[in-house]
Amino acid sequence: MEYVLENAALKLTVSSHGAEPVSVVYKATGRECLWQGDKAVWGRHAPILFPYAGKLPEGKLVVDGKEYPGGQHGFARDLEHTLAEQTPDKLVLELASSPETLERFPFPFLLRSTFTLEGNTVHHTLTVENPGSGPLQFGLGYHPAFVCPFDGDHDTQDYEFRFDKLESPLVLKTSAKGLLSGECGYFGTNLDAIPLTDRLFDHDSFCFGNLKSTTLGIYEKGSDRSVVCNIAPFPYTLIWSALSEKIHFVCIEPWHSLPGVEGGSSNWTDQAAAARLAPGESFTTTLSTTFNG
Repeated sequence: MEYVLENAALKLTVSSHGAEPVSVVYKATGRECLWQGDKAVWGRHAPILFPYAGKLPEGKLVVDGKEYPGGQHGFARDLEHTLAEQTPDKLVLELASSPETLERFPFPFLLRSTFTLEGNTVHHTLTVENPGSGPLQFGLGYHPAFVCPFDGDHDTQDYEFRFDKLESPLVLKTSAKGLLSGECGYFGTNLDAIPLTDRLFDHDSFCFGNLKSTTLGIYEKGSDRSVVCNIAPFPYTLIWSALSEKIHFVCIEPWHSLPGVEGGSSNWTDQAAAARLAPGESFTTTLSTTFNG
């Protein structure tokens, strides 16, 4: 099922499958801003990463000595979410733990997605609640993909990622298996922008861990067009695109947790967490994305 929120500036479409935004149309120009999930390149749009972001050591998590299989980025993106509320100004979808999820992640939870529009900005708020009788530890992240180039009249080199502060981004490096290698290094020093090239992501994503900026966006050089994410609430931000001869989209991914460590423990309590909630507690975060032109 798909649900629509609309104002004078934007038309947002969200699928109940994964509570995933599947379209953002900038109404003044009719431009589709979200990647449309061409499976020949990358078949998703803007998935939620829960109950962990990235990969786990040996592809599993261990709780009280029992092993549970764990694929990349968790399972919330692949399950049907239930409509909890829909008004002209707000959409709320929920995913509750079930016998199916408990076979993969042995903790009760409630994951709520709340979508609102404010001018040309989409606010996507994620709330995690612990309805259980024991602690709930989880990871969490966003993974939106934005069409780039913005139109057929521009090419990859017409775009750049821009910070709103001068940055020397520290990259948390990963192994060939997508796990943290334990190494880090500077992407560069005293940067306010990263030029986009077709070869930028030949070796996968870049995970930045020390950003001071409030925003990170993809900007079209020489114009007012951009897509800008508020990354201030997040300790980690990744940039990525699928390996391809040409760039078709770029992802700006604010995360509250990290992948597992190469050769590290698979015990769930050893994984980098967004939070550990006591019974009855909740955790809330919001990704705000502004679309210009």
